Amino acid sequence: MNRVFVDTGGFYAALNRRDASHRDAARLFRRAQREHWFLLTTNFVLAESHALILARMGRDRAWGFLQAIVTGSTNVIRVEEVDERRARAIIEQYQDKAFSYCDAVSFAVMERLDIQEAIAFDEHFRQYGQLTIL
Repeated sequence: MNRVFVDTGGFYAALNRRDASHRDAARLFRRAQREHWFLLTTNFVLAESHALILARMGRDRAWGFLQAIVTGSTNVIRVEEVDERRARAIIEQYQDKAFSYCDAVSFAVMERLDIQEAIAFDEHFRQYGQLTIL
């Protein structure tokens, strides 16, 4: 079973038909369902996604997103202190990159859980270079 991390961009693109990556995101989520991928995200990404959807699509869509996560097949991993320490080290190490704290925490969690693949459309996931972006 594929274990795949989902970033904010993946969630948002899947929800917003006007997003440039919508078709790719919809295709990946259909494939994930068909092939029974084990989807994971973090509570940080959940908060970031909710805020983005709220700001761009409104309260009802943001609430629907939260409900879908709670009742759906995406597993939410709680960020640990060790992940936050590793995220700070990543940000310090990659001084030529503008990784957000949320992105760096995502990288740290993926490393800790040995997750190699991600549904992400954020250039930072590509820049990190340690992951396979689907």
